[in-house]
Amino acid sequence: TAIVVSRFNDVVTRLLLEAAQETLRERGAPEPDVVWVPGSFEIPVAARHAAESGRYQAIICLGGVIRGETAHFDHVAGQAASGIQRVALETGVPVIFGVLTTDTLEQALNRAGGKHGNKGRDAALAAIEMATLLEALRRSEA
Repeated sequence: TAIVVSRFNDVVTRLLLEAAQETLRERGAPEPDVVWVPGSFEIPVAARHAAESGRYQAIICLGGVIRGETAHFDHVAGQAASGIQRVALETGVPVIFGVLTTDTLEQALNRAGGKHGNKGRDAALAAIEMATLLEALRRSEA
């Protein structure tokens, strides 16, 4: 597994990363390779390189996009989401969307270990489930 993490809003993304790593460890998965990118907009290109390397059964994408006073949020959030989905569809590798898109930092922190759980954990569980599913589908085709 590879984890692509946005450095922007790292007070949030580090919490997501820690939960994802801990969840993978708890489930007996190998230690993931972690790749840091400047922001959520850059996640898809790093995810694509990881997926195309053939080394990973799943890619977990973690970021935090917090709405400001401009339309920048809409562009970054939308492009990150569509780019991550495109990588998964074009490579056939599960690429998990763990990018928080919130109105406030408080909302983001609530989803990064606060009262709404931790979406990094959720992303790790989704990666495990999808990698397992695709492996089962490959075996049934053989």
